Amino acid sequence: MIAIIKKIGLAGSLLLASTVVAHAATAVSLDELLQQVKSGRVTDAAESKARLDEFRANRATQTRALNAEKAEKKRQEQRSVRMEKQFEVNDAKIVDLERAFKDRLGGLKELFGVLQQASGDARGQFETSLTQVQYPERTEFLLAFAKKMGQSNRLASLEEIERLWFELQREMTATGKVVTFNAVVVNASGEEAVQEVTRIGAFNIVSEGKYLEFVPETGRLVELQRQPQSRYTNRISALTNATSGMYPIGLDPTRGQLLSLLVQSPSLMERTAQGKTVGYVIIVLGIIGLLMATWRLLVLSSTSAKVNRQIKNLNNPTTDNPLGRVLSVDKERGTEDLETMELKLGEAILRETPKFSAMLPMLKIIAVVAPLLGLLGTVTGMIVTFQAITLYGAGDPKLMAGGISTALVTTVLGLVVAIPMVFLHTLVSSRARRLTQILQEEAAGMLAERAEGNHSTA
Repeated sequence: MIAIIKKIGLAGSLLLASTVVAHAATAVSLDELLQQVKSGRVTDAAESKARLDEFRANRATQTRALNAEKAEKKRQEQRSVRMEKQFEVNDAKIVDLERAFKDRLGGLKELFGVLQQASGDARGQFETSLTQVQYPERTEFLLAFAKKMGQSNRLASLEEIERLWFELQREMTATGKVVTFNAVVVNASGEEAVQEVTRIGAFNIVSEGKYLEFVPETGRLVELQRQPQSRYTNRISALTNATSGMYPIGLDPTRGQLLSLLVQSPSLMERTAQGKTVGYVIIVLGIIGLLMATWRLLVLSSTSAKVNRQIKNLNNPTTDNPLGRVLSVDKERGTEDLETMELKLGEAILRETPKFSAMLPMLKIIAVVAPLLGLLGTVTGMIVTFQAITLYGAGDPKLMAGGISTALVTTVLGLVVAIPMVFLHTLVSSRARRLTQILQEEAAGMLAERAEGNHSTA
């Protein structure tokens, strides 16, 4: 085996090894294996000879192909030299033509520069204008116009210049009109719908009694998540339904900035909620005091009416009013002496007087406690504010806004409750004193009549 490998070389050894491996599985004995190796060597020699003959036969063809490629290479090199010379000539022509173009352009260059700047400014203005909802196609024209003007070798045509002039004039005209048209509106729930909208110049767009917001990024109209106060929205319907005339409506001259700030301002309920627990306690006390004062005014008014009717009929006292009950004492004890009668009348008046001043102490307490609770809320809010300053510093006012709101709102609520309570307490007290005064005057009058009667008898 080693002698064979030395004779046929490395390639033959690899082929022999592959043949041995391929036929080892089918060989039964060493003789058969030897015979297979011998036959494989003969076959390999024949194949090698066939390949060598084929290569010698194609050598002339390969030589011709090589010569053809060399000729093509030389031709392309010559063509490259010609193209380089032509490029240099063309480059020189381009430089001359550009110089001639600039010379002929003259003052028009500044004009086209102004047109390019004007188109850019107009596009920026139009994209944020409310009229963009009506005329969205102008943005595409301005983009193409600016792109064309940005190329040094392109000039604007007369039609394009007139179109730019028209768009500028149309924007100025449209911003001075109130126009109603159909547009796609995104409502508060995120759904799109085509509905009738009214554009008020370049200031606001309204629809179905609500203010809309124009989003330049998407070119859509979006319904404000939170509308301004009703005194602004109540006037929208009159304007949208009108065909001519003048109608008052809230306008935003800043094109949406004031409106966005207006809708962010808290409502009355939200401001009240800023008072937190102390604020709710003050409100509850105010409601209780108001109910008590109303009830006492109704009771005292009814009692005053009954007393006034009794004054007109003093000789016929009834027990459904305080004056009648006091007068009944004189009728029941008509034979007693003057001093005893005076004591009895005083006792009857004292028995009626507390009914007049019922709940008055509670009203007075509420009037006094309400501002004190407001002061308590103020102190609590300032504590929260100082804690925020301690933790986060004083750089961001929003961190302190919560505590300051609590402090101010509770103070306001305390005063709002206390001031009416003082007036109500004074009103109810004056009614009670008036009734007490009437009882005392009538009792004094009865005693005076009794004394005159006794003196005339004596």
